[in-house]
Amino acid sequence: MSSPHPDRPRLAVVGNPENRRIALFTDAVRAAGLPGPRVVPWTDVLRRGGAEFAADETVRIDSPGENAEVDRLLRGTDDPTRVEGSGRWYAGFTAALRSLRGGRRLDDPDDLAVLFDKRLCHGVLDAAGVPVPASPTSGPDGTPVRGWDDVRALMREHRMPRLFVKPAHGSSASGVLAVETGGGRIRATTSVELTPDGRLYNSLKVRRYDREHDLAAIVDTLAPDGLHLERWLPKASQEGRAADLRVVVVAGRATHAVLRTSRSPMTNLHLGGSRGDLDAARRAVEAAGARWADLLGVCERAAACFPRTLCVGVDLLPAVGWRRAAVGEVNAFGDLLPRLTGLPGSGAEGLDTYAAQVAAVLSGSHHQHRTGTPHA
Repeated sequence: MSSPHPDRPRLAVVGNPENRRIALFTDAVRAAGLPGPRVVPWTDVLRRGGAEFAADETVRIDSPGENAEVDRLLRGTDDPTRVEGSGRWYAGFTAALRSLRGGRRLDDPDDLAVLFDKRLCHGVLDAAGVPVPASPTSGPDGTPVRGWDDVRALMREHRMPRLFVKPAHGSSASGVLAVETGGGRIRATTSVELTPDGRLYNSLKVRRYDREHDLAAIVDTLAPDGLHLERWLPKASQEGRAADLRVVVVAGRATHAVLRTSRSPMTNLHLGGSRGDLDAARRAVEAAGARWADLLGVCERAAACFPRTLCVGVDLLPAVGWRRAAVGEVNAFGDLLPRLTGLPGSGAEGLDTYAAQVAAVLSGSHHQHRTGTPHA
């Protein structure tokens, strides 16, 4: 059935109905005077082998996370706290994306397939001239990592005494290790809990391992799912805490930003990170002789590599001194920043991240955004 108001889009969402993101997006849609979106649960998509959308439906893809049954269907385990299985999750997720038919998409399946492979995403950014940490695993021709021995060899070959070891298809810092060596010693900081029987679990507690045997056990277990290595760049700090930025880009424009700080290498808020003073960070950038707009421009250049996807969240790593920055990751579902309104001059003042996306749909700017050149 066609919409009774052809100039007003009908919205649909593929997601987990209980997810807070769905509620926030629905609130934004209704606040814009539109009917609430039709929600198609991920469980239905996975069990039925796809979903069909009307030609006049505008479809948003939302995260398949935070649902035990969806995780079981994608990962093949009944324990959502397990770290292993991200390779199987990725294969199931990308197949599910390809099973969606019809509708006008706000998220491109090919873009999402790249965004959820850190090796491919890093390669696309690097090829586009976006500053990123050096990586021997970047791109489709990157060096494969079969286990801890390969990590050690690449650390020596590329002179990386400090690096991040990341599951290629992970999210929310799951399975990430910040590894540092020196003085004949080695240490890794991570949220991974290694049990005596060799199983790996996600934990909300950041811990350190200083026995190479333990590091090897973790990496060897994760390697079959795919690993990505990146040079550990020294980051700027605020009040003695390491700092980085999550910047949301909507329809090609940086609209929202939050400063994250932590005493550990992981600034994720669920791992003990906290929101810092964004205005103070902007002042530090300008005091260093740099331009705040240039840092936001780096995020917009990263998002431009995925022109067929309306919204991404960019993790920006400001260097010591605040003059330069590199992109750590680009997140397909990086817009969960409740109660945060738009940056001054962004066009999203007074709007949260979801209202900004609805406004882009209503204004047609998401169509203009899609005319960019997609990645190879």
